[in-house]
Amino acid sequence: MSQKVIYDALMIWVTIEPVGSVLLFAAITSELSAAERRKIAVRATAYSAILLLGAIVVGQFILTAMKIQLISLEVAGGIILFLFGLQMIFGQASDVSRSSEAGQDLAVFPLAVPSIVGPESITAVVLLTDNHVYSIPTQAMTAGVMVGVLAVTCVLMLPAGPILRIIGKTGAALLERVMGMILAALSVEMVMGALGVVRWAPPTN
Repeated sequence: MSQKVIYDALMIWVTIEPVGSVLLFAAITSELSAAERRKIAVRATAYSAILLLGAIVVGQFILTAMKIQLISLEVAGGIILFLFGLQMIFGQASDVSRSSEAGQDLAVFPLAVPSIVGPESITAVVLLTDNHVYSIPTQAMTAGVMVGVLAVTCVLMLPAGPILRIIGKTGAALLERVMGMILAALSVEMVMGALGVVRWAPPTN
């Protein structure tokens, strides 16, 4: 079970990619007060949790209703994860130059979507809670891991300014690229496992 927890935490961490979210959060809230920054961070985390929990609960049922096999999602998801990993490696995943429209809730866009919750994180949580592989308690454990990663993301966003001053943008960019390489490797394993080249099997206990 501990092996499954570690695997899930790693996969969810690199797909949610908290470092990029911290960079984006620091950039778009730099002129807001500390209280406003806290509210936006908490709301963004709450919205992200709702979206990902919804994907865990109904994601596979929707795929079944549309007659989409999970192996197809594994291949497509692996490709998406690989492309996102490449974006992280080449420094495009956390483009903080995005601006938001006047009156738009920053917690929804661009923080919750697409910074924290994107196609790569949705794909990851659906695959990690496959109804045909994992029991309800195991799926609940994965959901708990996901909520934990989101909580860490929220905690990191709150002191975004001091964190960036400590590690610097260069340090943050280095961490992002390392996580991109890990994500690219995991995605290749996922695709090869789905195609039968290797046996890709996330820990079940």
